[in-house]
Amino acid sequence: MPAVTYRDALGEALERLDDLGYERGAGAGLANHGPMGAEALAALGHGAEVAAWVEGYRTAMPHHEVPEARFALDPADESSWRPALGDFSRAGDWEQLFARELAGAPWREVLVRWWPRLLPGMLAGLTHGLIRTAHAVRSLAAAEEPTDRQLIELARGMAYWAARFAHLPGEVRMTGTYDLAAAIAAMPRTPYEGKHGRAAAGARLAGPARLPGYTEALGALDPAAAERPQWLLAEMTTEFAGVYLGHPEVFPVPLIHGVTAPAAVRLVLPHLPESLYRPTVAALWHVHATLLLTFTEHRGGEAEAARVAAETDVPPFDELVARAVEHGDEHVIKFTEAARREHALRPDPRYAAAVLAAQGRIKPRRLRRAA
Repeated sequence: MPAVTYRDALGEALERLDDLGYERGAGAGLANHGPMGAEALAALGHGAEVAAWVEGYRTAMPHHEVPEARFALDPADESSWRPALGDFSRAGDWEQLFARELAGAPWREVLVRWWPRLLPGMLAGLTHGLIRTAHAVRSLAAAEEPTDRQLIELARGMAYWAARFAHLPGEVRMTGTYDLAAAIAAMPRTPYEGKHGRAAAGARLAGPARLPGYTEALGALDPAAAERPQWLLAEMTTEFAGVYLGHPEVFPVPLIHGVTAPAAVRLVLPHLPESLYRPTVAALWHVHATLLLTFTEHRGGEAEAARVAAETDVPPFDELVARAVEHGDEHVIKFTEAARREHALRPDPRYAAAVLAAQGRIKPRRLRRAA
């Protein structure tokens, strides 16, 4: 039986996921991970598993309907589109805008035009607007000729980013003296008042400027860090793999994005002009500082993470990938793919140790295999 190619697996997945809305579950804010998980699974070389994974994902949790388009947004008129940033009721309008943009210009041109407009809202959907966009970009970059479904997926990634646009207060200045590890270590952490939980974390996430150390963190990084963006991305994924490893007490999903967000940016950076590199890594640090101060109450095991990872008996990545596929959870799959990719660029034991930890902390979602 011939192997299922990345292109074929992803094409079928996007077709079967086409009717799902941007979010899922009760309430709001849980992003649709279907296209991202399917693309990551195919990128891991498990195209034959994608169809069964998609079928299981579709039925695991109900998805909301896509908000209907209401009023056309004019990309040439800032007074038309800017007020709609962060308005989820306009998600349908954003999708239509990007679909029109991509029908009229090459996808890289549209990406470059809108990237700096969306950057200040990178936290959108806990960075899932960025990540969904990046997975779509990787699929397009691998295609000799973009398919309509790939272009629709890019439109939806950017539309979700725009509709859940979350502007963070303050401005990253990168005028300090710290490297990334020292900047993380210098950040004070604030204990939660009362009960933990999604509501408490959401309140902190909605007002990070009220947290001690937030403003100082935005100016903590040495300016030299931004001059080496690819190196800084590696520092971010390595250090935040350690952060994840060092906080078993934190709900196991949010801190994963400290790794998957910069790993997603790495997929997009080759398609952007160098003039956008510095603002992009600055936006990432803005998100990282916010995630740390929101979800951690203390430094936990961060300081010991590198040593602990080096001393932990961790399977090789081939085995970790197989375990992720069997595990089935979309966060585990995406985290494993991102960590393996980053480890291949600059090996560090924290990547594999963090993946192993995530596979244990996050509840498996065993999927039935296709008959």
